[in-house]
Amino acid sequence: MQDTLFLLIKVTVKTPYKHIHNAIRELQRETDYHIGSTKNVEVIKTEIMELKTK
Repeated sequence: MQDTLFLLIKVTVKTPYKHIHNAIRELQRETDYHIGSTKNVEVIKTEIMELKTK
């Protein structure tokens, strides 16, 4: 069976940006992550979904 899962990640940040949207945009652009397959689950595709900020 193939399906789509949405995994939420909670991130606490400290930033000099005056607008949090700038920090979000930077994290979306520069974050490295790895979600790997397991014995019973094959990961086919992963992506960071961009939050529409402005």
